[in-house]
Amino acid sequence: MPFHSFALSLHNKTKNAMIEGLVSVIMPTYNSGKFLAESIESILNQTYKHLELLITDDCSSDEDTINLLAKYQKEDNRVRVVSLKQNSGPGVARNHSIERAQGQYIAFCDSDDRWMPNKLEIQLATMTKTGKALCCSSYIICDDNNNNIGINISPSRITFGMMKCDNKVGCLTAIYDVKALGRKYYMPIIRKRQDWALFLSITKDCKEACGIKEPLAYYRKRSNSVSSRKLSLVKYNIAVYRQCLGFSKTKSLSYFFFCFLPTYTAKRLKQKVDSFKFTRF
Repeated sequence: MPFHSFALSLHNKTKNAMIEGLVSVIMPTYNSGKFLAESIESILNQTYKHLELLITDDCSSDEDTINLLAKYQKEDNRVRVVSLKQNSGPGVARNHSIERAQGQYIAFCDSDDRWMPNKLEIQLATMTKTGKALCCSSYIICDDNNNNIGINISPSRITFGMMKCDNKVGCLTAIYDVKALGRKYYMPIIRKRQDWALFLSITKDCKEACGIKEPLAYYRKRSNSVSSRKLSLVKYNIAVYRQCLGFSKTKSLSYFFFCFLPTYTAKRLKQKVDSFKFTRF
């Protein structure tokens, strides 16, 4: 199913009234007990307080995760948790949270990542100043022990043309304005690379997103994470072109080999240089 058809079918089910100024934070969880508390605390302790944290648990079996979710939902009425009956992947979990969202703004944070305290405040001010409906920022890369090991620096402007070559939007830093865009967006039903597909669709509509050079979040690089298995993601990168942009097989392969791979390689090399400078000084 093309991305827009899927988005609209879910949109038609959504009946929640939008609350002006509210930020709906979307978080999927799955056996995330080790880092979950840090992630939740980084959201609840934002200097911008008008938010809701919508967590969809992807059928966790970890007691730590289950107990922490129950604890935070009981202690803070901004935390709202639902659980899926079977493991369906982070894209499906995020969509369940987006369906429940009441905010004017939608933001994302995975259950092992963290935000800096003023992330939302800075981004909302930037969106107001620039008039952009989608905003992201640079982010620091850390390991399992919270050691800073690198940095990803965001472009200051991100166009649809740039996004067709490679994802420029770090999901953990992204925030978009539902009111300005006129409708909600959802992640397509592919197991991986849903975030790229989502932001492709948004940038296609809003024409240009703004990026903030200042790092506003911490991305945790884990050796066993989905995003660390780069070779296994090849088919999903091609699936984004085919299923979400509606490209033919030939056009999808051409974009992957002659557009995505060179751009992605250049991005990774730049990230290595930037990370070396960041960790050295």
